[in-house]
Amino acid sequence: MRAAYALILTLLALPAQAIEIQNVTSPAGIKAWLVEDHSIPFTAISLDFRGGASLEAPGKRGAINLMTATLEEGAGPMDSTAFAQELEALGARLNFDVSDDELSINLSALTEHRDESAELLRLALTQPRFDADAVERVRAQVQAIIRSEATEPQSIAAKEMAHQAWGDHPYGSSVNGTQKSLAALTQQDLIAAKNRVLARDRVVVGAAGDITPEELGVLLDTILGGLPETGTAPLPEPASLQLTPGVTVVDWDSPQTIVTFSGPGLPIDDPDYFAATVANHIMGGGGFSSRMMDEIREKRGLTYGIGTGLATGIYGQTWAGGMASANEKVAEGVDLIRQEWGRMAEGVTDKELTDAKTYLTGEYALRFDGNGKIAGILAGMQLIGLPIDYVNTRNGMVEAVTKEDVQRVAERLLKSDDLRFVLVGRPVGVTDDAAAAEASAESAPQTN
Repeated sequence: MRAAYALILTLLALPAQAIEIQNVTSPAGIKAWLVEDHSIPFTAISLDFRGGASLEAPGKRGAINLMTATLEEGAGPMDSTAFAQELEALGARLNFDVSDDELSINLSALTEHRDESAELLRLALTQPRFDADAVERVRAQVQAIIRSEATEPQSIAAKEMAHQAWGDHPYGSSVNGTQKSLAALTQQDLIAAKNRVLARDRVVVGAAGDITPEELGVLLDTILGGLPETGTAPLPEPASLQLTPGVTVVDWDSPQTIVTFSGPGLPIDDPDYFAATVANHIMGGGGFSSRMMDEIREKRGLTYGIGTGLATGIYGQTWAGGMASANEKVAEGVDLIRQEWGRMAEGVTDKELTDAKTYLTGEYALRFDGNGKIAGILAGMQLIGLPIDYVNTRNGMVEAVTKEDVQRVAERLLKSDDLRFVLVGRPVGVTDDAAAAEASAESAPQTN
């Protein structure tokens, strides 16, 4: 979910000026979106494969993540060292990442070495070596991450909230897997994981820079032509949100408590999405200008910072937030979060609406810089189903949001009684639901 949320935030930060996006089809039929720019001899290509780590085989959690991290550890005739040296000699950059929504690959190359750089990517996708020493090195790195997350209160809170929200769906667990599931993975598991997700019917492509549509088409056929037409696993079904209202306390010996909270969200194609975007900025997404920051930090000093955001995953969505507070101040902070969450349904002021829209439209140009970012955004747009003219119409949709729209989406989704809190620490005056229910049962009069 974190990766999906970052993707949405990036897409909400495109420039306001008109951008020409070309629809490209390769000779073999591979589709791509391209922003052509010959001002510098440099091209960036982003490939997003739908499904990502959500396509994990039963009992193999962590396989797709380990496979993804090992793709650049040697391919074809080159071991990991030779592959890295060749990439460096070409002055190219190649990055692999995976979330439960997509497996993302980003290639940046100078025009003079574009073909050779594309050949390296082709080899990584079609002839990965998965050498034992490379796999064990990467496995050890992932195991270290898993151990670290087990001692990080923020990670503990995020994992507990994800499990409560999504249960057995992949969204409910880490793409890293567990120490046990990761340790059991074999080379054959990695090969099987690759075949589940890396296929031509799964890929969306964004490109930007010094390349023509014709050149891009030929290059894509070179890079992707050796992949199977279809993956060996079906795309995942939408996740069913399982959040229930209440409070979960995870005991952690610390002078402060990590507070996370979450309620129902909405997909980006929902008619109320931009109203929710504006509402979120006013309530908790606008930094020091947000209501929660003003009420909880500025007026009462209960936290250094608090924020909210629309976690808009492809297969499921929440509206979430978090803060950290001293143990003795947590109860007051939780009450204020509930208060501000519900208060949005009472409406917003003209100034709040204007300030939010000014910020959300004005921030476009601050993040839309560089071919790499452009290529990633173009692929991401296709991944989540945005139209090709989105970059040029998005600001108008933000500007069209009215106070009535904000109030309507708040009445629909921002109900304080629906919030689930996960607290990691030793908060004073806050009781875990399960513990409270157990205590109540024990104190109830017994009948014979």
